Amino acid sequence: MRRVVITGMGTVNPLGSDLAQFWDNVKKGTLGISKIDAFDTTELGVYVAGIIRDFDPAAYFERKEIRHMERFTQIAVASAIQALQDAGTDFKDEDLYRLGVIMGCGIGGIGRIEEEHDKYKAKGPGRISPFFVPMMIGNMAAGQVAIHTGFRGDNFCTTTACASSTHAVGEAFRKIKDGYLDVCLAGGCESTITEFTLGGFRTMKALSTAEDPAKASIPFDRDRGGFVLGEGAGVLVLEEYEHAKARGTKIYAELAGYGATNDAYHMTAPAVECEASSRAMIQAYQEAGLQSTDIDYINAHGTATPMNDRLETKAIKMALGEAQARKVKINSTKSMTGHMLGGTGAVEAIVTAMTIHEGFIHQTIGFTTPDPECDLDYCVDGPVEMEVKAALTNSLGFGGHNATLCLKKCAE
Repeated sequence: MRRVVITGMGTVNPLGSDLAQFWDNVKKGTLGISKIDAFDTTELGVYVAGIIRDFDPAAYFERKEIRHMERFTQIAVASAIQALQDAGTDFKDEDLYRLGVIMGCGIGGIGRIEEEHDKYKAKGPGRISPFFVPMMIGNMAAGQVAIHTGFRGDNFCTTTACASSTHAVGEAFRKIKDGYLDVCLAGGCESTITEFTLGGFRTMKALSTAEDPAKASIPFDRDRGGFVLGEGAGVLVLEEYEHAKARGTKIYAELAGYGATNDAYHMTAPAVECEASSRAMIQAYQEAGLQSTDIDYINAHGTATPMNDRLETKAIKMALGEAQARKVKINSTKSMTGHMLGGTGAVEAIVTAMTIHEGFIHQTIGFTTPDPECDLDYCVDGPVEMEVKAALTNSLGFGGHNATLCLKKCAE
């Protein structure tokens, strides 16, 4: 059995434009959610988002590249470049067909679609940019990462809404475990904070309408009222264990299991019996060779929607058993970043790997009022420092998609 380890990570998100800045802000419990100031949101009734404030694409790309690359792709490529730097090699001396790129993206360049559609309506089809299609399609993040790294193995994009990048990391794990690849850049990205996107989610009544950023994304709180839209990207270098060991690199954690199921129930609502979502968790820790009592920590999907948090709590109890569910530490990174859609699973996988690496479980910030139906330990009183030997990270997407990764300390 080939083992898979994490040897490099990179991210651009509302809490930082590199891994070090991001993790420092996570440990501090910094709020990355802020007022939307790029356009007037009064009519929308949505006031805050998880916005990337300090990313400079000129640090990574030439001016012409920037003009022809949508923001979701820019932050994906930047995160991949960071991840390779963190891994200590670009792998250029390897067989390039043993190096892959698998990225998740839920929506793609919707902002570009809006802009080019406006041109079309005002001036006709002749004014549509020839770069419109290759800029807006969601798979271009994976394509551009490969172009910038030279990796020629498996290259594709998973699109499963909020579970997109967790599926991407899981599928990359399988490609290495099953012998098709030795190294894979795996992760996801999203940048969709536009009036049109916000309007669509708002009419679904899925978004928080809070005006105070500190009161908007409050997972597991009784007064939660919806998720906060965020943008971000995360990329992990997944590497076959013996391959990593041979080059003497650091290892953050072992990616040891992956569960993927579907509710087959509803377009947007999770299934109330939670059988499929709990089964994804069980599949993940069983593939890792673990039992429920081995799980120390769960990075929850934790969106702050009334239904998700209640049913994810129920699913955790079903997957681990009531007694273990009450022992395990749980948190929601979305309390700080908002919901980055196709990018969120990868960023939360990075958090989970860092949690195992450093033995630090971040606080779920913003929580003030307990909900009787969300009655587990969500680390709401502050961060917890403890050894974490094994952890799960969950992503649940519209369409009923459930994906769970199991990470554990890497043993010799």
